[in-house]
Amino acid sequence: MADSDRPASPTPEEREKLDAAAKKKEHEEQSKLPYKWSQNIGDLDLTAPIPANIKGRDLDVKITKTSLKAGIKGQEPIIDGTLPHSIVMDESAWTLETTKSGKELNIHLDKSNKMEWWPHVVTNAPKIDTAKITPENSKLSDLDGETRGMVEKMMYDQRQKEMGKPTSEEDKKMEILKKFQAQHPEMDFSNAKMG
Repeated sequence: MADSDRPASPTPEEREKLDAAAKKKEHEEQSKLPYKWSQNIGDLDLTAPIPANIKGRDLDVKITKTSLKAGIKGQEPIIDGTLPHSIVMDESAWTLETTKSGKELNIHLDKSNKMEWWPHVVTNAPKIDTAKITPENSKLSDLDGETRGMVEKMMYDQRQKEMGKPTSEEDKKMEILKKFQAQHPEMDFSNAKMG
């Protein structure tokens, strides 16, 4: 294929117009859904308005590891389909809550993979562009102990490297070498190389 046959890359202005059109189309598709949903990297929440006279026993909600079905018994489901990824069943749940305008079905899904954005709640629903998601800032205090320790170590090592100082691993090696030298003063370590 000759270079002249290839379509030219869009200019920044054209790219902006294409992005705006795609965002508008995505917004229209999402607003037509009978529910609203939001997610963060670890979980997903869905809300759907329910008539005020409906009670929890009038709802038919089935959450499995890979699918979701929810609606009022005897009526077309609000949502029914296969999840794009699996969930943690023990941490996922639904509630029916009273609001100013009636009632609301709330469904919380805990993602099995805590490092993955979902393009939609169920695979038969319109997708969103996950590349355009801007994650909320997280704090070290939000992380579990093991992950937090790992991140703090990485941050420390990065700062040490930037200052030309040894990383935590290099520090440990030096400590071991110093102890060994102290225990064996008869050995010559002048040509020893750390690697």
